[in-house]
Amino acid sequence: MSKKMKIVLTLGTIALFGTLLAACGSSEKNNAASNGSTPAASPSATVSASPSSDPAASVRKITDYIGHEIEIPVSPERVVFVGETFSDLLALGVKAIGTSTSMASETVYEDQLAGIEDVGFPINLEKIISLAPDLVIIADTDEKVYEQLSKIAPTIVFDTFAPLEERLPLLGDVLGKKTQAEQWLAEYNKQEDQMWKELQAAGLKPGETASVFTYYPGERLFVMARTGLSQVLYTPDGLKPTEPIQKVLDRGFEQISTEMLPEYAGDRIFILNPASELKDAIQSTEDLLKSRIWQDLPAVKAGHVYRLDIKQSGSDALSRQWLIEQLPKLMAK
Repeated sequence: MSKKMKIVLTLGTIALFGTLLAACGSSEKNNAASNGSTPAASPSATVSASPSSDPAASVRKITDYIGHEIEIPVSPERVVFVGETFSDLLALGVKAIGTSTSMASETVYEDQLAGIEDVGFPINLEKIISLAPDLVIIADTDEKVYEQLSKIAPTIVFDTFAPLEERLPLLGDVLGKKTQAEQWLAEYNKQEDQMWKELQAAGLKPGETASVFTYYPGERLFVMARTGLSQVLYTPDGLKPTEPIQKVLDRGFEQISTEMLPEYAGDRIFILNPASELKDAIQSTEDLLKSRIWQDLPAVKAGHVYRLDIKQSGSDALSRQWLIEQLPKLMAK
């Protein structure tokens, strides 16, 4: 199983990284992920399409971001999606027939999964077969998983860690929902612009920096760079990553020691509360907040620290929408 998918399951985000930080053996050093210690740079999110020469054709060829060339339905109707950005489909008005429901637990869109079948995690191949999908979309870059699924239905490996403004149009193209993707993003961008204006009116200064931290079991502290909440914060009109975070923006996250906190900490600090089942990570978080190194951080002294549940801080469309509604309230406290 790839590192990317294991982290998604454990942490949930978000991007965040829902639960991608589980122990992954040697694959941990080689696979792209959103929340791990030494992730590789994520490949391009490009999905290129080659329309059939027959205008009435029901299939077309695309190349996914790993490089697989696949024939997919022009208008897929029975979609299975397994990845931490499942709500992208909901934003497009697509009702998938199956997903790994454990990834959606405690998220802001959990209540919208009624009637969607759980395909398990790891993926239960027999369950996939029973659903008879006409398209499977996965975030997992494990070739063995891909080969197994592609024997059941056309399967696309999708870069769920690409920025929302790149990811949603690509997904809309694959699912025959390009117009819906454009409309949703246009409305989202208006709401995001309004959020930053509201925060600036409340005292947010140009050029202020921000950091996002979370714990994983084993007292492993991570700074988030390219996933979940970070995608909301690090925008032209928003907050900026600190210099050390800028150096790892090609990754989803970076493991650091507590001694490195002053180096990575920004003017504003966001702490992601670990998933409820990760009791030791929760304890590590509380211990950190009582430590001298934490108490001495300028952002802490200024009262610019904000806490948020990690499973509500994903980079999926509906979590992003929820976050831009909640951030002004959170930062006003």
